[in-house]
Amino acid sequence: MDQPETIAQAVVGRAADTSTGLIAGDLRRTHAEVVAEAARRAAWLQAHRSPGPFHVAVLLDNVPEFIYWLEATALAGAVLVGANPTHRGDELVRDLVHTECQLLVTDSTSLPLLAGATLGPSIGTVDDESDRVLVLDLPAAQGILAAFGEVAAADVIDPTITPQTLGYLLFTSGTSGAPKACRCTQGRLARIGAVLTERYGLTTRDVCYLAMPLFHSNALMAGWSPALMAAATFALPTTGRFSASGFLSDVRASGVTYFNYVGKPLSYILATPERPDDADNPLRYVFGNEGSADDVARFAARFGVPVTDAYGSTEGGATVQRTPDTPTGALGRAPEGTVVLDAATSEECPPARFDAQGRLLNADVAIGELVSKAGGADFEGYWHNDDAEGARLRHGWYWTGDLAYRDEGGFFYFAGRDHDWLRVDGENFASAPIERILQRYPDVVLAAVYAVPDPLVGDQVMAALQLRPGVDVLDPVDWIEFLRRQGDLGTKWAPRFVRVTPALPTTATNKVLKRALRAERWNCTDPIWWQAEKGGPYERLTEREARSLESGVGDRVL
Repeated sequence: MDQPETIAQAVVGRAADTSTGLIAGDLRRTHAEVVAEAARRAAWLQAHRSPGPFHVAVLLDNVPEFIYWLEATALAGAVLVGANPTHRGDELVRDLVHTECQLLVTDSTSLPLLAGATLGPSIGTVDDESDRVLVLDLPAAQGILAAFGEVAAADVIDPTITPQTLGYLLFTSGTSGAPKACRCTQGRLARIGAVLTERYGLTTRDVCYLAMPLFHSNALMAGWSPALMAAATFALPTTGRFSASGFLSDVRASGVTYFNYVGKPLSYILATPERPDDADNPLRYVFGNEGSADDVARFAARFGVPVTDAYGSTEGGATVQRTPDTPTGALGRAPEGTVVLDAATSEECPPARFDAQGRLLNADVAIGELVSKAGGADFEGYWHNDDAEGARLRHGWYWTGDLAYRDEGGFFYFAGRDHDWLRVDGENFASAPIERILQRYPDVVLAAVYAVPDPLVGDQVMAALQLRPGVDVLDPVDWIEFLRRQGDLGTKWAPRFVRVTPALPTTATNKVLKRALRAERWNCTDPIWWQAEKGGPYERLTEREARSLESGVGDRVL
């Protein structure tokens, strides 16, 4: 049977499917019931469509209603704009105004995030009595939807939908600046889902755990769309959000066979207490992005499931896939035409050279920007952001904005974002290799490395550490001994400052917000250890010393 070419076609294809389609705690729905809910909502959308872009903001946690509206917008030919519930105030308002949303779907838990805000000429001021705002858990909303009665998906599907129909505006993570709204057509999302369905052999017998936030590209591309294309079961976290402590119980209760992730969930799950029966679970495959090589190996061993970690992005402009022969610490191999370029000259960087301890010897010339000379065939652009689009597409090539290096064997290594360069004592290097080393320390769950200003010139290395539960103090003697034992730690790489924090600031997709850490540097309430003299012992930074450092760097901002 041919795969559907659009998400709307896939939804209609599930309209008579009486197999289990959705699990959320005690709730069970067949695919047919999910599609029926979606069709009713699609009818409401079409009845409330106004002139202009048919963009619908959905501000919800990972609850059943989000699944219904994903299918509803696809049927109606609308564009779903996933609003980030971790954003606040002007930031959240800016996202929805920028994307010209004409309807808002939310619930009473999330409504206060936007109450009283003005979301452009279509929605206007947000309140629970507006006919442009649907607050789903209020009785009025349920009555409004019920009034549409039983609606067949085949009767509400927009007949003009094609694979080129815009279906989603997916915000990038915004770790280094304002998030960009990436365009994604129904055809592209359907193709991605079909590819992953085939790669992992997903069938109607599989249960896909959708714990990553459904407004984000990873959840839709690596979780929801493969499950839809395979007619597998959607399983939602009991709490509506990812929970490391609740992960295994959810997996067992729902019979989860497939789990996707982005960012640091593996680290958080691995930080939970280990039990002898952890591998007694139904998981068959785990797939995601940005897990460390150590976390991938430990997770696979502890839970008895193969884990595939690949490089990818919301834009889809470049990919790197891990292969069985991928060296430790590497991302894997990439399609022909994927290169590492010097951003200033557009020339290819020379291969990485390593010493006997695995230290990168030529970071200053080997590290550059990861670029696809194929031109980012899957990149469909940003919504009303020509400058950002131009930065991605230069010389007919797709520039990822990510730093990388490649060895003689053609394996690529991630070196951080384009803002993750540090320059210490005249030497340039990237943060990601240092983070991988610091996360070997037994008490460290997560490590973030970033630049802070040097009073004279260049940068100094600062690290923020999130320690495992039950540990809130860094042993400075043990720490420096650990650093000295790391043969692949570059001579300039040891952090001059170490911040110990209960939790690193992260996006909703568990990516560390380094811009927040860089802005705060040593001006925070967390304990900070530092080397008053480079190479010396680590000591607690006092308030007086912090003020002195601040006056030394003045208004310098990184």
